[in-house]
Amino acid sequence: MTVEATKHFRQECSTTQPHQHLPRLNEFVGKVMSSTRQQNYAGPLLFFDKSRLLDNYRHFRTVLPHIDIHYAVKCLPDKDVLKTLFKAGSRFEIASKGELALLLSMGVNPQQILYSNPIKSPAYIHYAAQQGVEWYAIDSLDELHKIAAIKADAKLYLRIHTSNKGSLWPLEGKFGAHQNDIEEILITASTRNINLLGVTFHVGSQCLNPDNWRKGIISAKHVFVQMEKLGLKPQLLNIGGGFPVNISKNSPSIEEIANIINQEIKNLSPDISVVAEPGRYLVASAGCLVCRVVGTATRSGQRWLYLDSGVYTGLMEMAKGFPYPIVSERKGLFSDWNIAGPTCDSIDVCRKKAQLPSDLHSDDFIYILSAGAYTVCCASNFNGFKKPKLVFLDNIPKAIEI
Repeated sequence: MTVEATKHFRQECSTTQPHQHLPRLNEFVGKVMSSTRQQNYAGPLLFFDKSRLLDNYRHFRTVLPHIDIHYAVKCLPDKDVLKTLFKAGSRFEIASKGELALLLSMGVNPQQILYSNPIKSPAYIHYAAQQGVEWYAIDSLDELHKIAAIKADAKLYLRIHTSNKGSLWPLEGKFGAHQNDIEEILITASTRNINLLGVTFHVGSQCLNPDNWRKGIISAKHVFVQMEKLGLKPQLLNIGGGFPVNISKNSPSIEEIANIINQEIKNLSPDISVVAEPGRYLVASAGCLVCRVVGTATRSGQRWLYLDSGVYTGLMEMAKGFPYPIVSERKGLFSDWNIAGPTCDSIDVCRKKAQLPSDLHSDDFIYILSAGAYTVCCASNFNGFKKPKLVFLDNIPKAIEI
């Protein structure tokens, strides 16, 4: 990374990254920049560092030592990523038949897989049951009856509504049983001898409000009390995902979140196992999306920067407000740019008034940090533009670093 690029990188990240992590980030971006120059660039690249993934995994285990990790496969369902986590000891959470088949092809024990999608097709439930999956999420009486009819001995955990305040993507409207639903579900499970054994909740994706975990665990404890009164025997507390990658000043640290969780679970019955489903926290900071400027334009005094990656090709979350740090190697003073993707669709606009060097032009590379989650897996080839290609930094000869 050039001296000027480093200066701009520090300026870009000074308000979005903890200062103690800046040298390591400089090293990571420097390696990505050098590795980009080694590639025969033909479209967007997601550079991924498995050593950073393992660091994140180990740190999560350190601060939450009493919680089993079930990686949320949907974040980055790449086989090499999954194998890396599997070898490190991770278990997994799935949402579909396809994700299950991928894990089974690696030799993952189906009994250690959580099927946490609250609504599943009968065909997918049949397949999971045949493969030996035991644990299934529900959040409605309809799903309880559906699973019980297909797999009578299934182990169920009830997803309850909890606060998603402060999350970039609240999920509480689409899923989660409310109190009036919960009572009927518990009574039905008890009277029909259905194995309803756990409770789960989700605080929302990229949750910036640690208190959501406190509220969710407290609500789960209340449900456990209701379960016990009906003769049901709680065995599982699943605190879900939502653990944020630290990319802004208001992002809570994993230590801050862990302190709350550890305090709330310390008095749980020893019969209740506690699990979590981190996804973004594990993979996001291990990835850097590299794309290229295809053109610039000025209209009515507004400057537009068109990239070869956009809403359809990896940057869906940027368009929804996810504050990815963006780095370039240009030296100009920072100015406002509207960032757009390469397609002819008018919704392919990623960010308005992004602060980037004023002298950017066609063929420049743009480096988007903390892009390891929901980029490659949410991309398409719409309009004939290429999805990002996943490239592992570990497989590239040692690059020149800062």
